[in-house]
Amino acid sequence: MDLHGAFHVYDTTLRDGAQQEGLNLSVADKLSIARQLDGLGVGYIEGGWPGANPKDTEFFRRAAAELDLENARLAAFGATRRAGVRAADDPLVAALRDSGAGVVTLVAKSYDRHVELALRTTLEENLAMIRDTVSHLRAEGQTVFLDAEHFFDGYRANRDYALEVLRTAYDAGAEVIALCDTNGGMLPGWVGDVVHDVRENAQVRVGIHCHNDTGCAVANTLAAVDAGATHVQGTINGYGERTGNADLVAVVANLELKLDRRVLPPGLLTEATRIAHAVAEVTNFPPASRQPYVGSSAFTHKAGLHASAIKVDPNLYQHMDPAGVGNDMRLLVSDMAGRASIELKGRELGFDLSGDSPDDKTLVTRITDRVKVLESRGFTFEAADASFELLLAEEVEGVRPSYFDVESWRVITETMPSAEAVSEATVKLKAGGVRYVVTGEGNGPVNALDHALREAIVQAYPQVAKFELIDYKVRILDQGHGTDAITRVLIETSDGESSWVTVGVGANVIEASWGALVDGLTFGLRKHQA
Repeated sequence: MDLHGAFHVYDTTLRDGAQQEGLNLSVADKLSIARQLDGLGVGYIEGGWPGANPKDTEFFRRAAAELDLENARLAAFGATRRAGVRAADDPLVAALRDSGAGVVTLVAKSYDRHVELALRTTLEENLAMIRDTVSHLRAEGQTVFLDAEHFFDGYRANRDYALEVLRTAYDAGAEVIALCDTNGGMLPGWVGDVVHDVRENAQVRVGIHCHNDTGCAVANTLAAVDAGATHVQGTINGYGERTGNADLVAVVANLELKLDRRVLPPGLLTEATRIAHAVAEVTNFPPASRQPYVGSSAFTHKAGLHASAIKVDPNLYQHMDPAGVGNDMRLLVSDMAGRASIELKGRELGFDLSGDSPDDKTLVTRITDRVKVLESRGFTFEAADASFELLLAEEVEGVRPSYFDVESWRVITETMPSAEAVSEATVKLKAGGVRYVVTGEGNGPVNALDHALREAIVQAYPQVAKFELIDYKVRILDQGHGTDAITRVLIETSDGESSWVTVGVGANVIEASWGALVDGLTFGLRKHQA
């Protein structure tokens, strides 16, 4: 067999990634994720363990009819036959054979203690189980990969036997032998040394499967490739049991962008950010903002010094052009911001703040000073772009955008024994030349205020009907003051097509929420050109 061949990118999100605590994928979820992974251009998608549970069996049945993969081949995962039973007679092997998958990945024990204590069989019988199962599936026309489970621990305990497991599988027809750091305890130098030894002495095509318990899954995978591995396994977003598996996007991006190895079809790496976030939506696990390459903070800059340099050349504080993975550069506005940060952020939001003399109390200087003062009072504009845009508009245009004038508002909460508390808010305002007095009820004071404010404004601006509050966060800023502490509220509002975040700060949660609610509706009306 060819020990090198084409480089393999093998995704195991649907099987190994699904073992993450709290992650539960339906068959429809798995089909959806498989389509996304195919769009990234991975070569293999491990769909699950047919025969081991009804969900995975159903996935392969539906995949045969519903999945039309352009780049990937579907792989079924399973174990070698049981001790004392022929592979042809083992029902779980039959499920692999009948799954319709052209590729089967078998897991086999390569650690002598696991063979004797977990499988409760002899070392010789374990080799026979591997040989029989691989050769049987190969005779049935399926491509076979082998995952050598606990390989690195087994190698340290009994190197000769661990290598014999690899040779046995390869001689029986397995195309790739993936060395599994199942417990995730390895470091890059160790992995490189072991892979090099395997390549020298076992003469098999080596793959690598790493877990992230030392925080080194991606680095360990790259070390294995450097030592001669030509098959990498991982999961999208690093999903997986305990601390997860190697993040496949980070592995692939490092191989392509740093090591100049083409491992995906041309142009598909630029889909990485979109696909990583799309899969996160399906799994209902929010994407980590600090995730390398595809995280929302991966190319985000906060310090004024950084922004000054980026204004000259973005590459001065970025290791690559974020467009290479489909991401974007972002600038945060905070009390660390300088003139350059404000100017670049303004440009991002459509405001030209350049052309002023730094010696004068100019527009950009006024905005910078105002941001610093507001942040010292508890405001934050890092996540509240909409509130910052309203601030910019006020400074640039000389007046804060306003579509309604509030006369007053109040909210009361009534409680009675053995009954839920009911909140009622009254809002008085003028909009479109008409005065409105509206009362709204809600399951809390903020909810009641939201209802009353919207009901009043929608009469003048019908487009408000499609605005919806989709996220609400509260933070107590100076907890040492107890109930007298300053409160900050972030509110995210959506119009069904996009969303925006506004911030409010006040002496209590209701006052802070009111400020964020008013900004949210004001920004929405400005966006829709009320």
